[in-house]
Amino acid sequence: MNRGFNYKLIFRIIGFLIIIESGVLFLTILIPVIYGENDFRYFLISGLAALVCGLILTFAGKNPPAEVSKREGSLIVTGTWIFFSLFGMLPFWFSNSIPSLTDAFFETMSGFTTTGATVLDNIESLSHGMLFWRSITQWIGGLGIIVISMAILPIFGMSSNQMFAAEATGPTKEKIHPKISETAKRLFYIYLGLTIIQTVLLRISGMGWFDAVCHSVTTIATGGFSTKQDSIAHWDSPLIQYIIIVFMLLSGVNFSLYYFGLKRRFDKIKENEELRYYLLITLSATIIITISLFDFGDGFSLGETEKMFREALFTVTSTITSTGFSIEDYMLWRPFVWVMLLMLMLMGASAGSTSGGMKMVRIVIAIKTYYYEFKRMLHPNAVVPIRYNNHIIKDDVILRALTFIVLYFVIIGIGTLVLSLVGIGFEESLSGMISCLSNIGPALGDFGPTGTYQGANVFVKWFLTIVMLIGRLELFTVLLLFTPAFWKR
Repeated sequence: MNRGFNYKLIFRIIGFLIIIESGVLFLTILIPVIYGENDFRYFLISGLAALVCGLILTFAGKNPPAEVSKREGSLIVTGTWIFFSLFGMLPFWFSNSIPSLTDAFFETMSGFTTTGATVLDNIESLSHGMLFWRSITQWIGGLGIIVISMAILPIFGMSSNQMFAAEATGPTKEKIHPKISETAKRLFYIYLGLTIIQTVLLRISGMGWFDAVCHSVTTIATGGFSTKQDSIAHWDSPLIQYIIIVFMLLSGVNFSLYYFGLKRRFDKIKENEELRYYLLITLSATIIITISLFDFGDGFSLGETEKMFREALFTVTSTITSTGFSIEDYMLWRPFVWVMLLMLMLMGASAGSTSGGMKMVRIVIAIKTYYYEFKRMLHPNAVVPIRYNNHIIKDDVILRALTFIVLYFVIIGIGTLVLSLVGIGFEESLSGMISCLSNIGPALGDFGPTGTYQGANVFVKWFLTIVMLIGRLELFTVLLLFTPAFWKR
């Protein structure tokens, strides 16, 4: 029989994290002040509301037991994302930048889950403050609200292991330090460093400082929110596009590998199968799509070939890393490409990165499992262990990976039926489910790279909002809350 919930601890941690969000809202006031805009008051009011709620919850959780179980971890992580979105939507709603409460919550949840799905048809109409806040929600959500904040949770004498397990992506959690809080700090420094480097490079390449910062925070978070309605296509600059390609690729890599690289432990990078498959699939898909773009009857030119390769590479990288930026409307390409992009959406990049999707490690484990199962059928008496990164994979890890993949497809199937039932076209229903569950943003049809989710009805928006949250928190964290056993004492 399960013990009761440690509600004091749940209130205290969520309250503390909301106080952190209020601090970010207060800091955002600097942007409208710098640009002489008068909507700073909306960030002030929203920040005060978050601060008051955070203080009340923190006080209500005074002197809690320090240990966090898996149940508390799931509630804390899910609750934090919901509360962050509730307070994060207030500046949009109060300022009438996004008048509908449903749309404001959808946009904010899309930000914190780094999905990048938008209801905005005229992004440039937003003020600098609103554009910056919209971008920074993705940066906060990218590495994970929980993982970032774990660096300071030990101040309260709290264990954060279960929170890390609930939020961290992938079937395995790579430890780069015995203490989870120290792991979080190191990952955060790498995250911040990549953001700063990209910002400087984008500024040098011709972007203004504001756009450079906004696009860097959403690239490293693999979120895809842009300050322009045309996304990266607004800048007709191959240099800018290649810089963003590079940093999207880097953001799809397991962040712990950067730490090992800095420590000159290159053996860890060399033996990482997930990285090899991630780069191989990205390159292969790019070549195949580039070839599909050729019109062989018109001949070849070096400039046109480079342009098609760049468009294909950008689109593939943006899709597999779940970033969602675009420089070309892929709905104008062959339907064959759409199918490939849906497959890339499902796969995702590396576990331990900021990307969405099922994660490459699960795909690799599943393929090896199926392959060796065929070998066992041919040689029943043979002992054929499944290896990953030169280590034998335990049966429970294989079971979790396969269970996750099956559940992923079940959710997509059910979601597609639900969306179709309420009048959404099949193309939009299927691709919208895959896109939102994999935290991509753009999908196919009306939800494609040049479209938005504005035309969807209220039910569809709330439904996809929940799907985004489920996908960001790796399915089980949220779905556990809907099981009767979870709530039994």
